Amino acid sequence: MKLNEDIRAYLLPRAFNAAVRAGWEIMTVYKNSDDYDITVKSDHTPITIADRLAHNRIKEVLGETRIPILSEEGREMLYEERRNWELFWLVDPLDGTVEFIKGNNEFTVNIALMSDGVCICSVVYVPYLQKAYVASQGLGSHLITGVAPAADALYTYEEICAKRRRLPLAEQSHERFRVAVSRSHQTAETRAYIDKVREQHPDLEIVEQGSSYKFCLLAEGAIDYYPRTTHTYEWDTAAAELILAEAGGVTRSLPDYEPLRYNKEDLHNPWFECRKQA
Repeated sequence: MKLNEDIRAYLLPRAFNAAVRAGWEIMTVYKNSDDYDITVKSDHTPITIADRLAHNRIKEVLGETRIPILSEEGREMLYEERRNWELFWLVDPLDGTVEFIKGNNEFTVNIALMSDGVCICSVVYVPYLQKAYVASQGLGSHLITGVAPAADALYTYEEICAKRRRLPLAEQSHERFRVAVSRSHQTAETRAYIDKVREQHPDLEIVEQGSSYKFCLLAEGAIDYYPRTTHTYEWDTAAAELILAEAGGVTRSLPDYEPLRYNKEDLHNPWFECRKQA
């Protein structure tokens, strides 16, 4: 399915406003709470009150579209229920919960509109940095800065289009080859892939970052390569993968270099790598 202008003008602002409102919930907890109410999910990853509040806010806004939602915080949905969905929202209300808990600001809100297993429209919001990334299939990806978290965000399609800058950004050119690694998830396999790249770029620079923001830095042009050899889920990558792809980059599975697949029975991703240029 390809979005025509009218449908995109209806759906994109809702995804954008849902992300910004979720960002407000996240930042309110981040700045003002002494207790994040941390519990551990079945996969041994943490969840906080901010995850739950952001999920509820997104569900409230996107519910108006009558399009089903598959969210990290609603992962219990059975495959038999979602397997035939032609159109759905794939959401991570707070990507980078570990970074959120550590207090290092590297967390995002990921919202992807999926059609037949392919992301066709997405928003990635970085509330602490007040940066929003938007993309539509075939129409490029864009950055909007100065987007403050707001409980009542109500951006129009025209406002979003007027404020955006096309990615990649010319000012992000750099001399040394830059490799992003997850701040909290590094392995010997990750280092092995970096060592292969080091053969061509012996003076490469390592940049540690959390969450899907790494994809966005690739899309900006600030980073050249990002390998991931620990577990991720579909909601961790779908929205940001389109941001990168529409900026000219590519994401491929490791070690077989195939496109990532979505709405699988098992929602885990394989290992993957991202490159600034396809």
